[in-house]
Amino acid sequence: MKINKQLAVVEAVLFASGEPVEAGRLAAASEIEDINALTEVINLLRDRYEENESALKILKLGDAYQLAASEEYYGYIRSALENKKSVPLSSAAAEVLTIVAYNQPVTKGFIENVRGVDSSGIVNSLVEKNLLEEAGRLRVVGNPISYKTTAVFLRCFGLSSLDDLPRLPGPDGQVSFDEITV
Repeated sequence: MKINKQLAVVEAVLFASGEPVEAGRLAAASEIEDINALTEVINLLRDRYEENESALKILKLGDAYQLAASEEYYGYIRSALENKKSVPLSSAAAEVLTIVAYNQPVTKGFIENVRGVDSSGIVNSLVEKNLLEEAGRLRVVGNPISYKTTAVFLRCFGLSSLDDLPRLPGPDGQVSFDEITV
């Protein structure tokens, strides 16, 4: 398949999906032989969008890619599509997301142990908002459900992967000056 056709196929798949598409699946659907070749095609598409000052960009979310609008167009999109006012996360929801992001997969019991309060409602709300998802059941008494963050979480917080999360403070609770300036 010629490169222009590959570019068009990758773009069409990402557009039609509307959700992140795993790299292996995207390569297979686009008849691209391997992930390295897919990365080259993605980079060519990104360059094309940049050269044409397109409103579109391609996000890398973990091992997946998603077609999205550039940040400068968010206001226009929001005013055109806004059905309800977006509500910011409560401090409790942000705390639960932090616990899950740094320790995943975790159970509601683990979250409640760390926070010291019932967190079922918050976890359920974050699942509804697609910021958390079930990661399976633990093989312990009661088979509790474990949770992990989603690609939506990565996108909302501007992360490519969980490796981009800020480092946690050291055991003394302080971040060193060197860690901030690196």
